[in-house]
Amino acid sequence: MTAMFPVRKVVCGISGGVDSSVAALLLKRKGYDVLGVFMRNWDIADETGHCSIDKDKEDAEYVCRKIGIPLQEVNFVRHYWNEVFSDLIEDYQNGLTPNPDILCNKSIKFNIFYDYATENLGADAIATGHYARTSFGEDLEYYQENKRVRLLKAVDGGKDQTFFLSQVPQKSLQRTLFPLGGITKNSVKKIALHAGLNYIAKKKESTGICFIGKRNFQDFIKDYVKPKPGNFVDVETGEVVGTHAGIHFWTMGQRCHIPGLHTAYFVADKDMKTQDILVASLLYGIFL
Repeated sequence: MTAMFPVRKVVCGISGGVDSSVAALLLKRKGYDVLGVFMRNWDIADETGHCSIDKDKEDAEYVCRKIGIPLQEVNFVRHYWNEVFSDLIEDYQNGLTPNPDILCNKSIKFNIFYDYATENLGADAIATGHYARTSFGEDLEYYQENKRVRLLKAVDGGKDQTFFLSQVPQKSLQRTLFPLGGITKNSVKKIALHAGLNYIAKKKESTGICFIGKRNFQDFIKDYVKPKPGNFVDVETGEVVGTHAGIHFWTMGQRCHIPGLHTAYFVADKDMKTQDILVASLLYGIFL
């Protein structure tokens, strides 16, 4: 028999951006006891000597004051380095190109943060500003122990983030709220403006990887993975059609802009032993 527990206290991750801000606001309006938590996952300055996480913290404090909920900061820098960044670098050294957002959601936000919120802060559930839904719905009147939950796409297909949540463990997904799953991004910004969060609504969104800053990714990864030059090889003819600085810079299916060629080539395979990248032209792909 499935046990049911009332959901009253929700710990919401607050990043200082409009999505998490509106998520927390909507939860409060629905009557939940909401506690905002700012996660410090990275603390190394970028190439300009600036660490954007400090400004994000200030914005998170502003949001929580504005909507009237408490805010607590937690430091997961060590966890992020050990469980996300180190694994990411190891994968790149092996020629793989993992997605850091997937790793962060799996290991930090829906594991370390989830455990901290439920075990240390007394949360009945957690919430984030992701655009996604679950089969339990956007509200959790009761947490149903041991009942499996399905991850569902958001209403706003252009903002859907279920791909980045694809490895979230069942235990935390069962007790997670996604307040933005049923509304569009435009609606989120309008809600923020009507709530007086004008600055947050108009704030430029961060779309890159948090630890890279404004640097080009290939320049950043050179600090951690030694480049090993190789060839681009046409998978159909075996002809060398160009050179590259390392297979870890390229991912499967990615288009290769090879100088001097008018043909569009895409990564078909990578050879760790030879450091060759096998590429296929669009024409070749059509006739496969």
